[in-house]
Amino acid sequence: MSDSIALERYRIPADLRAAVESGLARAIDGGWAARIWERDTTVWTDDPAVAAQIAHRLGWLGAPEHFRGRTDELTTFAAAIRAEGFERALVCGMGGSSLAPEVLAGVYGVVADGMPVGVLDSTDPAAVEATIGMHDPSTSLYIIATKSGSTTETLSFLAQLWALEVAVHHDLGSKSEADHFVAISDPGDAVAAIPHSDEFREVFLNPPDIGGRYAALSYVGLVPGALLGIDLETLLGEALRMAAACSAGDVGNPGVALGVAIGSLAVAGRDKLTFVIEPGLAPFGAWLEQLIAESTGKQGRGIIPVDGESLAEPERYGADRVFVRLSSEAATAWRAEIDRPLDALADAGHPVIDLIIAAGEGLGGEFFRWEFATAVAGAVLGVNPFDEPNVTESKDNTRRVLEEYRAQGRLPSEAATDAGSAAIDIDGLLEGAPPGSYLAITAYVARTPERDARLAALRQRLRGRSRLATTVGYGPRFLHSTGQLHKGGPATGRFIQLVAGHPADVPIPGQPESFATLVDAQAIGDLRSLRAHGLPVLRIDLGDDPDAGLDALIVTL
Repeated sequence: MSDSIALERYRIPADLRAAVESGLARAIDGGWAARIWERDTTVWTDDPAVAAQIAHRLGWLGAPEHFRGRTDELTTFAAAIRAEGFERALVCGMGGSSLAPEVLAGVYGVVADGMPVGVLDSTDPAAVEATIGMHDPSTSLYIIATKSGSTTETLSFLAQLWALEVAVHHDLGSKSEADHFVAISDPGDAVAAIPHSDEFREVFLNPPDIGGRYAALSYVGLVPGALLGIDLETLLGEALRMAAACSAGDVGNPGVALGVAIGSLAVAGRDKLTFVIEPGLAPFGAWLEQLIAESTGKQGRGIIPVDGESLAEPERYGADRVFVRLSSEAATAWRAEIDRPLDALADAGHPVIDLIIAAGEGLGGEFFRWEFATAVAGAVLGVNPFDEPNVTESKDNTRRVLEEYRAQGRLPSEAATDAGSAAIDIDGLLEGAPPGSYLAITAYVARTPERDARLAALRQRLRGRSRLATTVGYGPRFLHSTGQLHKGGPATGRFIQLVAGHPADVPIPGQPESFATLVDAQAIGDLRSLRAHGLPVLRIDLGDDPDAGLDALIVTL
């Protein structure tokens, strides 16, 4: 084990090393790597019903090889789209369907002859209006990505965009509005459930045994990647090399070593997996957050990923942290800058894992490494890393709130404290929080760079006040990622729900509710779910100007 730690730069303090070594010995002696590749579900469970579910969610193992044979098809598709005069693409999806494209666009940008690819994964009407407004309907391609074919948010985006395209093409008398749409879904009932999909210019059908959050190396990531102009052969080649390394049965297996380490450390109480990511790779953190939180956060167990939290002195942290630095080999200056604070954390007894992407490699290998590691961590924790029961719970809660709206003509009332009020009881929320607790900010507002900065400042204030790990999620997208962990994972979360008014609204064609009603129903459903699990929640109203509300809240704290 010591050789593996040295090789991968795993700095594990002596009091935790035995737990990691024991976990790795168990994985190696038990042949976990070979058994995972053989699709042996007993790595995770002896329950026949759970085993049957897992058996239908292991297609990600073969995705790099399967899709490498389809890169020519995707390259040809992207070239045809450009040749027809399309200038931008917009992915409409939630969870894994939106996060992988967001990572590729954020890290690689537009390559060669590619086109910009945006993402719409918010039902806040301001976000819907702003994102759609950035995409000229006469020159934009819309990618409707939903594994189930029934994702409420995605189908609401489709309804809005379809109505927009119908109006534009009616006025222009140009080619069919359906030419502006493609779908990424599963075959059979899933794709059939997407309205108008039989008219779309293209439908990309994934193998149904690939789950959404494990789908980065499937059509979910590769169709947007092709449009961006990314070299898909290279991306999948990186993944195949990592997959080969993850088949090793010894301490050199990078997926087993990482999965055992983060799983064993979580069992030992170090369950706040804190990412320190090179700025050029920073978008990868949100994808990691979803993968780990949704996969491990269940049955009262889980790993709490902490993405985007600024580094601080060792005394600012409790004894529940693990730090993972991820960087490319070329980022020597950035690593030198971060070495000192990380060394201080390691010297103070915090585990520090240093992962470096070799020169000439890219995110293809990291997508696969972390998928494999997360599957291994699930085995260490004793959970099924391929289901998401509490995501379904949140969807059901939203449905019930919308039923109340349809029956009564208004949403149920839930009290919230004004952002600038002296009555905001942060002390009450923090009171009695045991060591190992965390603070989750769930913001049901449109995301902007300025809002990101304000929420980062809010996190810093809260961490300084509490020494607790902090996370931020924009609603409703986090419901499809960390939302599973919030309800199903360790009952150590304390929640600040931020809501806001909607001075301007956007209708959802064919539905009685608007986007404002939908996002507010999702917030209420989430609030009720957290309370049903006995989790403390402070609900704060930012008013009609969320930025001003956040400024007032930061001052209040």
